[in-house]
Amino acid sequence: MRVVLESYYRFLKLLLTILMTLLIIPVSMQILSRYTGIIPRFIWTEEIARFCFVWIIMIGAMIAVRDGTHFDVDVLPRSASKYVEFASRMFVHLAILCMALSFVYWGYDFGILGSRQRSEISGLPMLSIYIGWPIAGATWTVFTLEKIWDEVKNLKGEHHGAR
Repeated sequence: MRVVLESYYRFLKLLLTILMTLLIIPVSMQILSRYTGIIPRFIWTEEIARFCFVWIIMIGAMIAVRDGTHFDVDVLPRSASKYVEFASRMFVHLAILCMALSFVYWGYDFGILGSRQRSEISGLPMLSIYIGWPIAGATWTVFTLEKIWDEVKNLKGEHHGAR
């Protein structure tokens, strides 16, 4: 399972890089059309840039949850006790898990709403944007469960003197 999660994580990083690169195209077109007149003004560039930006945010948040750099903040003070530290980390993981599950639950309805809409300018289905919320929630759930699993394994390993 760890290999699958690592492959998915690498895929997300690659996808993030591709989207960042793609974002440069419509933004550059907007700049060139506004300030130089070299190319005509295209309205669709703003919408495509916004779509890329939304996905960049969602994918970046997915990656950050696995890295422990997004929602993971020091909520409780540090302790010398490994059990208190474990409880502190579990509190944070469970808070992230609650948020992730809310994104899955309400993101599903958000996706249904998006499936009935099309963007005004490019005509793209809004589902292509709205589906990002439940996907992010599901990804956060899986990555957070992986972190919880690791925390429990580390506690058991330390408890039995294996580490």
